[in-house]
Amino acid sequence: MLPLSKNIFKAYDIRGIVGTTLDTGIAHGIGQAFGSAMLAKGEKVAVIGRDGRLSGPELTAALAQGLQAAGVDVIDLGVVATPMVYFGTNVLETRSGIMVTGSHNPPDYNGFKMVLAGEAIYGDTILALHTAIVANDLRTGSGTYRTHNINQAYLERILGDVKLARPMKIVVDCGNGVAGAFAGDLYRGMGCEVTELFCEVDGTFPNHHPDPAHPENLQDLIRALQSGDAEIGLAFDGDGDRLGLVTKDGQIIYPDRQLMLLAEDVLKRHPGEQILYDVKCTRHLAPWIEARGGVPLMWKTGHSLVKAKMRETGAPIGGEMSGHVFIKDRWYGFDDGLYAGARMLELLSRMTDPSAVLNALPQSSSTPELQLELKEGDSFALIDQLKAEAEFPGSDQLITIDGLRVEYPDGFGLARASNTTPVVVMRFEAETPAALAHIQSEFKRVILAARPGAKLPF
Repeated sequence: MLPLSKNIFKAYDIRGIVGTTLDTGIAHGIGQAFGSAMLAKGEKVAVIGRDGRLSGPELTAALAQGLQAAGVDVIDLGVVATPMVYFGTNVLETRSGIMVTGSHNPPDYNGFKMVLAGEAIYGDTILALHTAIVANDLRTGSGTYRTHNINQAYLERILGDVKLARPMKIVVDCGNGVAGAFAGDLYRGMGCEVTELFCEVDGTFPNHHPDPAHPENLQDLIRALQSGDAEIGLAFDGDGDRLGLVTKDGQIIYPDRQLMLLAEDVLKRHPGEQILYDVKCTRHLAPWIEARGGVPLMWKTGHSLVKAKMRETGAPIGGEMSGHVFIKDRWYGFDDGLYAGARMLELLSRMTDPSAVLNALPQSSSTPELQLELKEGDSFALIDQLKAEAEFPGSDQLITIDGLRVEYPDGFGLARASNTTPVVVMRFEAETPAALAHIQSEFKRVILAARPGAKLPF
């Protein structure tokens, strides 16, 4: 077994490089520690699944053995999308589960996304697993193991819920991630004519990386829409919990604008409710939600953090700029790219020209996520220093719920420490290119004052 590195225990999940920081021995230890945490909460059964990564079978087998060694009974769903494990914790005889997935990381990564007694765990709860393994504070027992095919139940649940107003022609790009095993069947079942791109599950990701947050990974989808007669394109990440959306004319509809359309629909059934979104989202979202009778609530980035806040507030929907959409209205409240895609198609099928409607959603000049690379641990120190010392003349508001978001009359700038890598993530949006340049120059000024010589990505 490799030495156990605390660094693989991230803010929202566990993630490491196979053969370097992650192996079967570590997977077994994580299984036994998670099983021990389950038993402490009165949970006795765990549902597990894995994506299409090459290291998946051996890590999943070791994880199952670790859970069983703690005395937990294991239900193995096999190769599934992450939301299908979440679905299992809602419909099977357990509220706990682990998905073995590297999400959108490179092929040599893998990891674990965890639900403990109905809650997506994060922060100290994840670090407690590391502590338990190191201290050998682990329960022992002999749990059972069985396999279960949940695929049909999952597809039927969505097909029973979501109805198209008319048939649609769509293109689906799964980037050889695990969503490819299900997306075609799901959307054809809804009445779509589906052109499939890279839907063969292949853990080497031979065509492009399965991460729709980056425009370069959507170029094949854009070309397919331009050359064919499909009217909309959907893209998924490696484990199927995030959605990308592209219009007929090749415009990328980022998740904060997807959320506008979904929130407008949900608020018709849940008037006056809170709509959750993370600090990276567009400034157009709050007025859009208010105009439709909802209460906008900006929150921290991170799928586990958003899910916890949704439970606390009872919000019927939430979304993150990264592409996680959490729908409680008619669904279970977990992030599910496949289901979000189905709900989006339901809305778009009511429109004669979906692309025109999507392109007309409010938007400004904006940057993708920009990253300032720093030494391990320095990203949080820099943000703390900026919060304490930096001044932004002409700004309307400083928002500090997650990093530092500076609101101006004509735009915003955001700098926040990543919870997964030693970088400060930045994003900028403004009404004009000149306003965007001004806001970026203000951030450059305060960052260089705090870290002279920092290599800024703009």
